[in-house]
Amino acid sequence: MSSSKNTNINKLFEPFSLGKLSLKNKTVMAPMTRAFSPNYAPNDEVAAYYRRRAEGEVGLIITEGTFVGHEGANGYENVPAIYGEQALAGWKKVVDEVHSAGGKIAPQLWHVGSVRKSGIGPNKSAPAYSPSGLYKPGAPNGVAMSQDDINEVIAAFAQAALDAKNIGFDAIEVHGAHGYLVDQFFWQGTNQRDDQYGGSLENRTRFGVEIVQAIRAAVGEDFTIIFRFSQWKQQDYSAKLCETPDELAQFLSLLSDAGVDIFHASTRRFWVPEFEGSDLNLAGWTKKLTNKPVITVGNVGLDSDFIGEGNADLSGTSNPTGIDELLVRLNNDEFDLVGIGRALLVDPQWVNKIKHNAISDIKPFNKKSLMSLS
Repeated sequence: MSSSKNTNINKLFEPFSLGKLSLKNKTVMAPMTRAFSPNYAPNDEVAAYYRRRAEGEVGLIITEGTFVGHEGANGYENVPAIYGEQALAGWKKVVDEVHSAGGKIAPQLWHVGSVRKSGIGPNKSAPAYSPSGLYKPGAPNGVAMSQDDINEVIAAFAQAALDAKNIGFDAIEVHGAHGYLVDQFFWQGTNQRDDQYGGSLENRTRFGVEIVQAIRAAVGEDFTIIFRFSQWKQQDYSAKLCETPDELAQFLSLLSDAGVDIFHASTRRFWVPEFEGSDLNLAGWTKKLTNKPVITVGNVGLDSDFIGEGNADLSGTSNPTGIDELLVRLNNDEFDLVGIGRALLVDPQWVNKIKHNAISDIKPFNKKSLMSLS
């Protein structure tokens, strides 16, 4: 990172364009599970929730995780599907509301893998699927996927992406992070396979690559594919897929060549350097290595974490804070877009308040605010 201390906010509010995707500014609503969709379909309240963020001038809204049409994809009740007549009709209303408010929106496509517990979802008897039947190293849960299972999941992602395009979404994001199914293939701790999907980093990346390739074939060349990845896992916050920049370069190049347009580099704190000897965070390294647009994310706009080691801490309050460090990095072109999570979850006007330097008016994040989301 340059020694420059340029905290000019103007760059955050410059337009962003990539192919047919044009955004009014560089702010992105990060995907956050809400569990407010009865019968796995977004309703009018969900549509109004996303509309409020569009009215608040968010550049791109990435929805909460939406589970694809595979029997083991869902891991939580009241989260939305992205298949079936009722769910797609609900998402069509969400898209229309966001567009009518001048916003852009992309669904996050999701399969939870071995995080799944029995008795959940539309098919409550479905097992948990994973590369090797592991939830984390040494902790079995569910079944190891056959080639037929792998093919079915890839097809489900491709169909979800095509359906999303057809109902008017502006892009899609693949959830390849946080210890869910795609990430379980990436991570040696949960991928103990001895076929073409296991072993080397290239082989462990193959499942994600084939999902991206199938999506690209389904949606065509002019529809934006975002890919979210992380080093950390909910099963192990200290886990790393890639220990060195060279390993990260190999991992990212495989996905980039498969058709990823934008990488979403998920970290828990955006200011933490990814590798020793450089101030670059994971997003910064991703942009340097791929030269593709990158979204940074991780505790933007708040002064403390939500999730501690192994649990969600709702005992305290995360207060609004300035974004000077973020602006320095953005002005130094370390990344292109900025993902905002909890701050935007509780305050749909966060973007406008930041733009007008009204930090004191931003709502704090705590248990009370979480229970009364606007």
